[in-house]
Amino acid sequence: MKTNQLDYELPSELIAQDPAEVRSESQLLVMDRASGSLTDSRFNRIADYLCPGDCLVLNDTKVLPARFFARRSTGGRLEALFLSETRASGLWRVLLKGVRKLKSQESIHLLDGRQRDYCTARVLERQGEGVCLLELDVKAAAEAVLNEIGFPPLPPYIRRDCDWSKAESDRKRYQTVYARESGAVAAPTAGLHFTEELLGRLSDLGIRLACVTLHVGAGTFKPITVENVEDHEIHPEWYRIDAAGADIINAARDAGGRIVAVGTTVMRVLETVAREGRVSACEGTTNLFILPGYEFTIVDAMITNFHLPRSTLLALVGAFAGVERMLAAYRHAIEQRYRFYSYGDAMLIL
Repeated sequence: MKTNQLDYELPSELIAQDPAEVRSESQLLVMDRASGSLTDSRFNRIADYLCPGDCLVLNDTKVLPARFFARRSTGGRLEALFLSETRASGLWRVLLKGVRKLKSQESIHLLDGRQRDYCTARVLERQGEGVCLLELDVKAAAEAVLNEIGFPPLPPYIRRDCDWSKAESDRKRYQTVYARESGAVAAPTAGLHFTEELLGRLSDLGIRLACVTLHVGAGTFKPITVENVEDHEIHPEWYRIDAAGADIINAARDAGGRIVAVGTTVMRVLETVAREGRVSACEGTTNLFILPGYEFTIVDAMITNFHLPRSTLLALVGAFAGVERMLAAYRHAIEQRYRFYSYGDAMLIL
């Protein structure tokens, strides 16, 4: 498949810079993938399109405040994204803008939320593609340090400065209401539209809720730059599905309910672990790359946001809905002034 088949033109004013005032009041475009028909609705009416016995599968990963700032001893300013912590506390893998300027063993100063010196880190090595290994002079767990220095890791198309007070709103809204397991550096954005009240109402209607965990990595932002989509490398991401979640999903499947993936991350977990229409408790890493032509084994419907052109997420949605029907839906959404990307509106593909 050629990458330009995943291209479309989006007016820049449709890139959502802020979330909807109320999570569930975002717009919802409902697609019937059998016929290609489209219906304009609102997310708080999603129950109109679900049935008792259906199972919504949610990704309960929790987004770390992974974006932070640092300065060199020369005064030069640096911006970084925390990726992971090694088993030895204080050793961080980070994606660092301007890493080529840094020397091995150079010390940099990590800044707190108000841009004051917080601690020192030594550059142990550069690992390619802007990634380097830092050794911090504090031995606290990464999450504790990031809570002091970190900003929400909003994607680059959402324009934010380093205002600590403004970051508080994003800390709440760039997080699902059911986030539990810390470890993601990007949000599973399809789930941002749910409120606790809406989830309770769906449960009361007999719709089952199950959770899996996939810690979304920085690779989710990486565009496809090669000519052939298949040549793109997917970075592995850690996932887990526990026995309780697997039992809920299997029970829904056995009873004839639909399995509804809330987001591309859930889709990848379920399609990674499914065997003959069932799932089992397990954990591991997945680099499953779902492309048009993929045969889905367990997911019947999905909720997803509108994704960037030339992205792996758009390829996955195209595999599920059909590329031409997906692009027709995107053209409709643009005509109807839907809001796009992480803080934007949603699609339900049935």
